[in-house]
Amino acid sequence: MNKSLLTQSLIKFLSGVIIVGLLIFLPAGSFSYWQGWLLMGVLFVPMFVAGFILMARNPDLLRKRLDAKEKESEQKTVVALSGLLFIAAFITAGLNWRSGWLVMPDYAVWTAAVVFIGSYLLYAEVLRENTYLSRTIEVQEGQKVIDTGLYGIVRHPMYLATVIMFLSMPLVLGSPISFIIMLAYIPVIANRIRNEETILSEGLDGYKEYMKRVKYRVIPFIW
Repeated sequence: MNKSLLTQSLIKFLSGVIIVGLLIFLPAGSFSYWQGWLLMGVLFVPMFVAGFILMARNPDLLRKRLDAKEKESEQKTVVALSGLLFIAAFITAGLNWRSGWLVMPDYAVWTAAVVFIGSYLLYAEVLRENTYLSRTIEVQEGQKVIDTGLYGIVRHPMYLATVIMFLSMPLVLGSPISFIIMLAYIPVIANRIRNEETILSEGLDGYKEYMKRVKYRVIPFIW
């Protein structure tokens, strides 16, 4: 086992747990915010398990997923906007619970948690199908166009999983207001997709032909 990769993974994982925990529970003003604990569970437990599976089976892919340094200036803006949306949504969710502005019924929260886990499973399938999935937009050495499985239905199944995941998060936290905030993520990710396709069509052999074969970017028959 690569000790350096293990250390890097654990540091990033624990940093994420601490940051998300602070963003959720500080605004809530209490650790009794059970929806916050639910999100922490469905978010970080599968992430922890998936990290160890990737380390054992595909450490190169894990290394790519840990590298979040964008080279494209446009993508740096997208990442920054996404981060601001997360911060705003999590803080608002905590304040919503604390003040009781808009309270979602428990069954809706649990339903959102099931949807979130479903998006994780979809994400895992995408990672299984495409070993070129770094977190940054780039054309890698030896990269080939993946056009089987989910990639034969839409060009960006990873973003489909991500959108479902991100939109279900505020609902797991029981905050309709945070959900409205996170809707702004849709145009942000749409801009990222357009930029990514420009880069891939210019630098990856066969991608232009792939775009003609698979017409839809994220949602079949819609976009």
